[in-house]
Amino acid sequence: MYRRAAEFLRLYHREHPDVGPLGRRLTAVREEVAGLGTYRHTPDELAFGARVAWRNSNRCIGRLYWRSLQVRDLRQVTDAEAVAAECAGHLRIATNGGRIRPLISVFAPDAPGRPGPRIRGDQLIRYAGHRAADGTVIGDPRTTELTELALRLGWTPPAEPTPFDVLPLVVDAAGGEPRLFPLPADAVLQVPLDHPDRRWSTQWGLRWYAVPAVSDMCLEIGGVCYPAAPFNGWYMGTEIGARNLADTDRYDLLPRVARSLGLDTGSDRSLWKDRALVELNRAVLHSFDRAGVTITDHHAESRRFLQHVAREGHRGREVGADWSWIVPPMSGAATPVFHRTYDSTERSPAFVRHDGRTAGTHAGAPPAKTSYGDGDSWWP
Repeated sequence: MYRRAAEFLRLYHREHPDVGPLGRRLTAVREEVAGLGTYRHTPDELAFGARVAWRNSNRCIGRLYWRSLQVRDLRQVTDAEAVAAECAGHLRIATNGGRIRPLISVFAPDAPGRPGPRIRGDQLIRYAGHRAADGTVIGDPRTTELTELALRLGWTPPAEPTPFDVLPLVVDAAGGEPRLFPLPADAVLQVPLDHPDRRWSTQWGLRWYAVPAVSDMCLEIGGVCYPAAPFNGWYMGTEIGARNLADTDRYDLLPRVARSLGLDTGSDRSLWKDRALVELNRAVLHSFDRAGVTITDHHAESRRFLQHVAREGHRGREVGADWSWIVPPMSGAATPVFHRTYDSTERSPAFVRHDGRTAGTHAGAPPAKTSYGDGDSWWP
């Protein structure tokens, strides 16, 4: 624990030389760790650690904005009901009337014998996956397990399920059983989706939510794990149009779009998937722009990522990146991030995901870094 703490504090003092003597802080932390098995970050250390965790996120293309992250210090919050209320508050602040703010809300950390709260589900907002008796799914197949957990905890779904029913939050208080909390309607901004010049889209009832707030990753700073630290940026259009709505194990809309366009779907050589993918992504960007909700496109964000690489290079910092995630899921070779290689070394502070082996991890043994594969990959 102390070794990780010292590494982080040296980084913090190196980038903030005006905060006071490093040696005095190291001595205080060494004594805390010896007596308690953990230590407490100052508010400034917490904010710095959260921002640098974003800066270090190898799978995030949007890191140019890492300094703009707003940090809510909610470490005093451990009760499940209070966590849920603050998550709704997070969404309201982040939504900002459609002008999405990058935001993180950091709840109580894990400590020896005292786990912090946890949020079930990979994002604060998710659509239900209603599994029918024949195995088909209405909604998002990715969330069928979370939907079934919500049902067991007492959630009453709509009498007529739709593909876009917002799931309630499921929160575990420190060491407690999971509890269910519906998200208030005013905390969930949804964007109706249609195409700029094709009438078929208005008849389908498509929509997507505005704030991609990742909620099941641990914020690890200097050996301390904050297991409930939901964070968001804004969407890149391909996350919705080329992944969430297009993946065959998600909403699988490409065949439907292709049929509506009159495309020959009998052979992949007609490139019907590619043509349908472009039109679906046009619909997403058009709809968010029309609604006045922040969204970026993969061409602009690729250029900005290379700005970030250059800017960090001027400061003597190398930018790590996972090529397979930085390259957008459509038109990759048409973007400048495609035509280069990256160092994939993982650095700390970091966002890491709990797996089954690490769900009870406490401070001093941060959870393993595990993969996260979803359309909502902009963060991080």
